[in-house]
Amino acid sequence: MGTPDHIEKMLDNQLPEGWKRKIIKRDYSVTLGKMIQSQQKSEEETEEYYLRSANIKWGGVDLASIKRMWFSPFEKEKLALKKGDLLVSEGGDVGRTSVWDEELSACYIQNAINRIRSKTENNSTLFLYYWLYMLKHAGYIDAIVSRITIAHLTAEKLERLLCVCPPIIDQIRITKYLEKILSQIEDTISIKQNQFDVLEDLKKSIIHKAVTKGLDESVEMKVACVEWFSETPNNWKKFRIKDVVDISPGFSEDAPSNGGIYTIVPMEAVSVKGDVDNQKKLMFEEISTGLTHFENGDIIFAKITPCMENGKGAYVRNIETQYGFGSTEFHVMRPRCKIEGRFLYYYTYDAEYRSYAALNMTGAAGQKRVSRKFLAYTEIYLPEIKEQIKIANYLDQKIFQIEKLKKNITQQIETLELYRKSIIHECVTGKRRVTEDDLKEL
Repeated sequence: MGTPDHIEKMLDNQLPEGWKRKIIKRDYSVTLGKMIQSQQKSEEETEEYYLRSANIKWGGVDLASIKRMWFSPFEKEKLALKKGDLLVSEGGDVGRTSVWDEELSACYIQNAINRIRSKTENNSTLFLYYWLYMLKHAGYIDAIVSRITIAHLTAEKLERLLCVCPPIIDQIRITKYLEKILSQIEDTISIKQNQFDVLEDLKKSIIHKAVTKGLDESVEMKVACVEWFSETPNNWKKFRIKDVVDISPGFSEDAPSNGGIYTIVPMEAVSVKGDVDNQKKLMFEEISTGLTHFENGDIIFAKITPCMENGKGAYVRNIETQYGFGSTEFHVMRPRCKIEGRFLYYYTYDAEYRSYAALNMTGAAGQKRVSRKFLAYTEIYLPEIKEQIKIANYLDQKIFQIEKLKKNITQQIETLELYRKSIIHECVTGKRRVTEDDLKEL
């Protein structure tokens, strides 16, 4: 983390010749936006677009959702945005910054944003943007903001932030260099992200095809009498889930007792990839009553939004205790002899099935759930158990290969993001001296 002492020591000892150490208020004005005003108070006021903290993103202002409120002529003169202004989040993710590029002809700011504007032409707000990016990602801004209550980067704190001021010619050269090299980094990240998305789509397609049509493309098909896929192999038989599993089953052996150690699996311990974090364990007498119990071989299915839509669930196979206890927002299914557990997991993991389940959720917005009844009466088509095992083995192998590729891409993106932070840090602190030749080489 870039502690205040660390940053100050760096500025004292490592600045290039001609670079000056200052605080922001010396060369820039800082202005806090206006409190929300939902009603007109005078005839002079007009309703205008304004930016909130949610609109402020690294890399640019997000205008996907922009609101309006009332401003007086004085407030409009004071808070109007100009090209090149910096917009700094005052609360929430404090210090997150955007450069205003006149995306709207007239726009103002709410009091969740501080506006920074240069007092002279001898300073580049774009250079200051990169400086603030460095401070934020080094941990410096979070370190100086009080977190005893809600964190706020007030105008006064922002004015007193340390900054460096190279000669304007150096500022312009550095910002041009960073714009070019960061554009190349972003293009590469975008390509990698597209590759990741293609693999995720491929994974969904492979699962859907395998659990609804099997692996033999030459097999004769019949119409599937369900709402979320159209055809299935002719020899597959239709069941309701409740015909082939026990939902919310009891303990398979002796009930847990005081002194016994059991695995605790909250919702966050289950990933959207079907992994279960089995590290947390408690004595039975320490476990809250009412938790959902399960054991190895069971399928857990997140029933609440948005966990259900995101694919949270698992075929449980790695808990090291007799029983596990998890969130009450899990449905638990224990397979009987006609269904293979992994096959059922993939069936209920299928993105098409999850979309169908989402349409049938009940409850208030934000608290919608897949009911036990819906799950129990879900109709599925099943091959013989040997074919189910073959399909599950195939999917285990394919998904492992895809997840391995996705992990490699994720690591490549993380490396690029680290390089982005590093190159900005080196340039704005003077550790990397940017020359005209550097610009020509890009």
